[in-house]
Amino acid sequence: MPNEQTKQLTFGAMMIALFSILLAVSFYVPVINLITSFFIALPIAWYSAKFNRKASIFVTVVSIGMSFFIGGLLAIPLAMVHAPLGFIIGDNIRTKRSKLFMLLSTGIVLLISMAIQYVITVLLFEFNPVEELMTIATEYYDQLGAMMESFNALPENYYKQVAEALFMFETIMPSLLIVSIFIFALIFINILLPVLKKLGLEVPKFPSYQNMRLPKSVLWYYMIVLVVTLLVEMDQGTFSFMVFANAALVLRFLLFLQGISFIHFYIHEQGWPKWVVVIATLLAFPLQSVTLLLGIVDLGFNIRSFVKNKNNK
Repeated sequence: MPNEQTKQLTFGAMMIALFSILLAVSFYVPVINLITSFFIALPIAWYSAKFNRKASIFVTVVSIGMSFFIGGLLAIPLAMVHAPLGFIIGDNIRTKRSKLFMLLSTGIVLLISMAIQYVITVLLFEFNPVEELMTIATEYYDQLGAMMESFNALPENYYKQVAEALFMFETIMPSLLIVSIFIFALIFINILLPVLKKLGLEVPKFPSYQNMRLPKSVLWYYMIVLVVTLLVEMDQGTFSFMVFANAALVLRFLLFLQGISFIHFYIHEQGWPKWVVVIATLLAFPLQSVTLLLGIVDLGFNIRSFVKNKNNK
């Protein structure tokens, strides 16, 4: 037991030191930080994958505390993103969770971390990043409009269209943030897991993307949101308008991913070469309406069985 505790303390001290070095390089060294910033969470993930949750939480908290001595208050937000990220990835490896569970839990932890930092920024520093972003965007389009007006090239209803576009962007910003955070989590997981595997850890794998099947409830939720938005008139700027606008965007994104999954499945069943998959995936973005429809049909009907049976014949 004393040897195990000594091992935990020694390895923990090494990982805190390595975390601090990576954080310092990412904070102070330009160009190189584009690489090191992807690996700041690695020491915490490695530690929490090897040792119990209590010890891992302690190392995570100390690592965040050390960031203050590295870069002051400005370094703490960076540490608050990467330290919990490393902890949750390592904890999922230690408890042998699936990669999908790891993605969901990592995304939720990052979302909570970002929300806490946002609230602290607004309350303590009286700075609202969202309002500041919208102010900058408004000023930019006002200047652009004034420049086009000086050349007599201002489109009709320019300011009205810009105001509506900015309002819609502000409305759906929560869902854009959620999607972005989960994409961010996916990128970091796919970068860190191969390294952790090289370090001797048993890491989970995603099932093949072509076999991805979302729960059918996603389709029902989308249909409910679609029907409500068609039948119920909601005033812009209200809470209900914001909720349904964000829900529709997230659900459309999920069904879009389901549509791409079906495309991959169909190409695989046809035995076509891999370059066709790449071209089809790229075409799926400009043809997102068709891809979305494929996702809906794939989730609502058992067309994969039809494709398989047709190929077997």
